[in-house]
Amino acid sequence: MIPALSLWLPILVAAVLVFVASSVIHMFLNWHKNDFSGVPDEDGVMDALRGFEIPPGNYSLPHAADMAAMKSEAFQEKVKRGPAAMITVLPPQNNMNKALGQWFVYCLVVGLFAAYVTGLALGPGAEYMAVFKIASTTAFMGYALAHAQDAIWQSQGWAATARSMADGLIYGLVTGGAFGWLWP
Repeated sequence: MIPALSLWLPILVAAVLVFVASSVIHMFLNWHKNDFSGVPDEDGVMDALRGFEIPPGNYSLPHAADMAAMKSEAFQEKVKRGPAAMITVLPPQNNMNKALGQWFVYCLVVGLFAAYVTGLALGPGAEYMAVFKIASTTAFMGYALAHAQDAIWQSQGWAATARSMADGLIYGLVTGGAFGWLWP
C-alpha cells in the first residue's frame, strides 16, 4: 500500500497531461463541434429571454416544485403544450480562465482518487502494466461515466455523450500512463 499523497508527482504530471490532451481535443480536433445545436430565430429567443433577467443557473420548463405539483392538471397541461426544456444560463461574460482553473483542479482530484485506489491495490515497485490498468480504469470512471447521466436525464444526445466518454477514455489512459511511468 502507498499513501495517495505520496504520489503527488504522478498526480500532478497526469493532471498536466490531461489538461494538455483536453486542450488539443477541444481547440484543434473539432471533435465536439456538433454537441450543441442552435435554436430557430436565435436573436428572437435571446431577446425574449433577456427581458426576464434570469440569473445564471439550471432551469427546467415546465417546472414543478414537488411531486404533488407535477401531478396537477395545470402542470400536465403545460407539459402537453410544450416546449419542455432544461436550460443552463451562463453569466453574460463567461470566464474561461476560471473554468480552465476549475478543470485543472478537477484533473488533480481525479488523479488523487486514482492514486488512492492504485495505492491501496499495489505496493512500491509494482509493474508498469499493473499500475496502468488500475490507474487508467479509476481515472476513466472519474472522467467519463457520469456523462451517461446527461444523456439519460437531460436528453443530451448519445453521440455527444459518446464523444465525451471517449475523451474520458483518453484522459484515463493518459493518467494510467503517467502513473505507470512515475510509480515508486
